[in-house]
Amino acid sequence: MRKLALLVIGLAAALGGCSSMSSSSEPGWVVLFDGSNLDNWNAIGNANWRIADGAVQADSGDKRQGFLVSKTSYTDFQVRAEFWVDDDANSGVFIRCDNPGEVTAKNAYEVNIFDKRPDPTYGTGAIVDVAKVTNMPKAGGKWNVYEITAKGDHMIVVLNGQQTVDVHDSKHASGVIALQHGADAVKNTGVVKFRKVQIRPLAAAPAY
Repeated sequence: MRKLALLVIGLAAALGGCSSMSSSSEPGWVVLFDGSNLDNWNAIGNANWRIADGAVQADSGDKRQGFLVSKTSYTDFQVRAEFWVDDDANSGVFIRCDNPGEVTAKNAYEVNIFDKRPDPTYGTGAIVDVAKVTNMPKAGGKWNVYEITAKGDHMIVVLNGQQTVDVHDSKHASGVIALQHGADAVKNTGVVKFRKVQIRPLAAAPAY
């Protein structure tokens, strides 16, 4: 009986190891940030980005704001990003920005992270000036996961497993990705952290 028990334990351990390996190696995904370096990013602005405890973070100081901008441009893709923000933080994941030196909601799609935005219709879970969100989810004070799909003019945003945006818009077709630490004219904003940022390029959407 003792030998049988040991055999069962050994098989369980082996199967557990196989399951863990398969879940962490999905095909097609490229790591943009793994918690160890910023080799795939350029920083613009004066946000005080630094790596700590497996995440890159910036926080309030003298109204610091800025972006981490991907060194590569993307057209059709899925991007996953884990993030943590204070309740009053202003942040976002910008996609298809056509100017890597100046990132705005006008030259990119801003997938917003801003729980206390004065106009909550474009708050956390929305794409600013493109797709509103109802019953805005709150992201402050916990780790969250954004899953953003952009294929042709079709964009879908999922926050923590909840779809918040499904929209068609053709203003921006291709560009860099940017991670934001924002500020406003009145006060500084809080801590913003990102970790485990991945992207999976998709086949181009057919033209009609």
